[in-house]
Amino acid sequence: MNLDHLCKETIDICKITGQFIREQLNQIKESDIEQKGKHDFVSYVDKTAEETIIKALYKIFPEAGFVAEEGTSTTRGERYNWVIDPLDGTTNFLHGLPCFCISVALVDHNEPVIGVVYEINLDECFYATKGGGAFLNGKSIHVSPQKNMEKALIATGFPYTDYSLLHKYLLIFEHLIRNASGVRRLGSAAADLAYVACGRFEFFYEYSLKQWDVAAGILLVTEAGGVVTDFAGGKKYLLGKEMLASNAAIYDEAAELMNKYFNN
Repeated sequence: MNLDHLCKETIDICKITGQFIREQLNQIKESDIEQKGKHDFVSYVDKTAEETIIKALYKIFPEAGFVAEEGTSTTRGERYNWVIDPLDGTTNFLHGLPCFCISVALVDHNEPVIGVVYEINLDECFYATKGGGAFLNGKSIHVSPQKNMEKALIATGFPYTDYSLLHKYLLIFEHLIRNASGVRRLGSAAADLAYVACGRFEFFYEYSLKQWDVAAGILLVTEAGGVVTDFAGGKKYLLGKEMLASNAAIYDEAAELMNKYFNN
C-alpha cells in the first residue's frame, strides 16, 4: 500500500466533493434540514457528500471499510477503515457562516495513517501520512513554537448535547480567558486541529467528540510536531471523546490545566 498515492487520491476526492458542497451554500431550505438530536442537524448535502466520498474511496482502496458520520455505509474492515465527516461544521454551513470542512482519515486498527482536512471556504487542504510530515496546499507545516501561555491563542468547542462536564468546562474557560491571549470557537473540530498543526492555534481542547471529528486532525497535529492526548495525558483520544492537541512547547502547561479542571 502506497500511503502517499492514496493520500493524493483522497485529496482529489475531497476537493471534488468540496466543490459540490460549495455550490449548495445558501441553497438549503428549511424543509431540507433534519434534526438528528438536540442541536444536531443534517441535510441532503451531508448525506450526498458522504455517499460521494465513500463510493470514490471504495474504488481506490476496496479492502478498507467505513466509519462515517451519516451512516451511509456500515461496512467495517478488519484492519483498515476510512473515518469520514463529510461536512464538519454543518451548523455553520446551514447558517452561511464560513468555516466548515471535509475530514477523511484512513486508520490502521485505531491508528490514523492518512489524514485530510479540506477547509472548503478558503480552499485550504491540510494533509498528512504516517511518518511523512504534514502539509497545507503542498507546503510543509509545523506547530507553533510559542512557549508563553499569555501569548497563546486557544481553540475549543462548546458542549451542545453533553453537559455533564459543563461546570468544569466553564471554570477552565474562565481561566483561559483571564490568562491566555484569546479563546476561539470555530464550530469545526477538524479545522481547529488543522489550525493547531499549522501554528495558528497553540492548543485545542474539547470533550464529547466523535472519531470522525478528529481522526484526520490527530495525524495532522502529530506529524506537524505536536502532541495529542486525552485530558488525563493518555491515549484515549480517538474513541475516548476528549482531546487535548497542543504544540510541544506549551503542552505540559496545557495538560496540567486539563488535569486540574477536568480530573479533580
